Amino acid sequence: GSHPLLEDTAPRIVQHPTDLLVSRGDPATLHCRAEGRPAPAVEWYKDGERVGTGREDPRSHRTLLPGGSLYLPRILPGRRGRTDEGVYVCVARNYLGVATSRNASLELAGQ
Repeated sequence: GSHPLLEDTAPRIVQHPTDLLVSRGDPATLHCRAEGRPAPAVEWYKDGERVGTGREDPRSHRTLLPGGSLYLPRILPGRRGRTDEGVYVCVARNYLGVATSRNASLELAGQ
């Protein structure tokens, strides 16, 4: 039939990222956890653009952690559009659907 497998479920976000205020040069982790079967693939977007992580882009300083969180080892201030500041959203998808987290803004302290 046209039914998905009994056990399979669409993704849902169980841990949403929260707004962060980070000092320049400090690390930051944007938390996101999604559940679903099969386990959903997690992607991050900043200001509507997909965030490249070290997995796809060796030059990227951002790392996608196994649970789906995004780790930034040191927050870079804005220069030529390479700033880490912005509004982030976590998107989880599998063949049954897509789940999108709440927006989380990342800001540099003391600017």
